[in-house]
Amino acid sequence: MKKIGVDLLYLPPIEFFVAIDGYDTLIIENQDHYQKQTYRNRASILMANKVGDLSIPVRGGNRKVFYKDILIDEDQNWKKLHLRGIQSAYGKAPFFEYVFPDLEAIISGHSDYLFELNLKLLTYCLKFLRVPVNLELTDVYKEKIEIKDIRGKIHPKTSFDRRNIYYPSEYMQLFGLDFVPNLSIIDLMFCEGPNARKIIASSNKKLLNNTR
Repeated sequence: MKKIGVDLLYLPPIEFFVAIDGYDTLIIENQDHYQKQTYRNRASILMANKVGDLSIPVRGGNRKVFYKDILIDEDQNWKKLHLRGIQSAYGKAPFFEYVFPDLEAIISGHSDYLFELNLKLLTYCLKFLRVPVNLELTDVYKEKIEIKDIRGKIHPKTSFDRRNIYYPSEYMQLFGLDFVPNLSIIDLMFCEGPNARKIIASSNKKLLNNTR
């Protein structure tokens, strides 16, 4: 069984799915402290005139709070903003009618905790992409683990091209003349539907390097 240690991210970037491709089990870190300004509560989508960030407001996001205990701030109207943004960006996408209803149901549903919501969304994305992996949560934090470990590596402050994971395989996007790489996985799902898995497989930087 090939296992990989991962962080739980909000509608993760395509790079995340490239990194886990070929693994049997995701060991999801469940015992670390929350970190601000990461993909844990932020996802990027392509809008008509820019790349837009969807950010989930949280309560008490300091380093002394475990990620699994971080509460979503429901006093802010984030659900409608996110769903409206996704609908505006991808309403004319080829696979909108197949993807949006499920996303809408999860996002507008009841999830008190950020970790809880992200786990539901990841499970849905894996199912849609037909990625046959098992999900396991850690019961103790270990700084070093004896499996492939990408915890903390996929971070918005560092460009993907500085990591040896993702080499963009371009696909047809809705806006702009230039391809925008490494957006949230939902960009790929809306635009490519069942073909998304092939795009992910063809974006593996290590495999491409080995074939050159």
